[in-house]
Amino acid sequence: VFNNLFNTIRWQDELMSQAKKLLAYPAFVAVVVFGAVAFLMSYLVPQMASFLRNMGQELPLNTKILIALSNGFVDYWWLIIGLPILIVIGLAAVIQANPIARYRFDRFKLNFPYTGPILHKIIMARFARYFALMYQTGIPILDAIKICEKIVGNRVVADALSRVHAQISAGESMSESFRNAGLFPQLVVRMVKVGESTGALDKSLLNVSYFYDRDVNDSMQHLLKMIEPALTVLLGLILGFIMYSVLGPVYDSFSKLKI
Repeated sequence: VFNNLFNTIRWQDELMSQAKKLLAYPAFVAVVVFGAVAFLMSYLVPQMASFLRNMGQELPLNTKILIALSNGFVDYWWLIIGLPILIVIGLAAVIQANPIARYRFDRFKLNFPYTGPILHKIIMARFARYFALMYQTGIPILDAIKICEKIVGNRVVADALSRVHAQISAGESMSESFRNAGLFPQLVVRMVKVGESTGALDKSLLNVSYFYDRDVNDSMQHLLKMIEPALTVLLGLILGFIMYSVLGPVYDSFSKLKI
């Protein structure tokens, strides 16, 4: 039991370590993007705006928008930085205190594009591994499902497991109960059915965990490959808009001076 517990904890630690490594570079790029935008909006744009006003030239709409954004950033930088932090803290407090808000937030995480399916697979892998561990040690199936409700880390999945528990208690088969819950993928349902038929439910669930471990790793690598160019393109678009809005009027001014 302790050996299996050790392997399970090591698997969870490796998964978290891998997730941190994959998110390190996108987080670094995001910080660089924010720092570059903050520098341009607080220092460069105000300097260029003063120069353009002294030229007495009519400014295009995009330049006026950029100057307005720069003025807002300079005057209300504390609000721009502090408001998102306060919103996050407030939402976290509401989610912790209100079960309905926690349920909706967990459902939102599962339905969020790209990261939602990955999170779903991680939860399924965690459930399959812990359920197989408890089944191997002789814990009754109904008790194991009840324990899994508390360790899956998602209220929506925990509610689905509660429905599974109720249906099995009412006499339904395990595979039918998981299928009727509507949240468990076909792979989980099929492997549970195989485990029921062969009497090797623990091996079937460990195969599910192995498959999702590999699939999560591939999905996170693919997501990382998408995030890197997306952040690069975003930085390029922001810098391009700023440079076009600032240098365009300057170029027009120099063109008129030559004429």
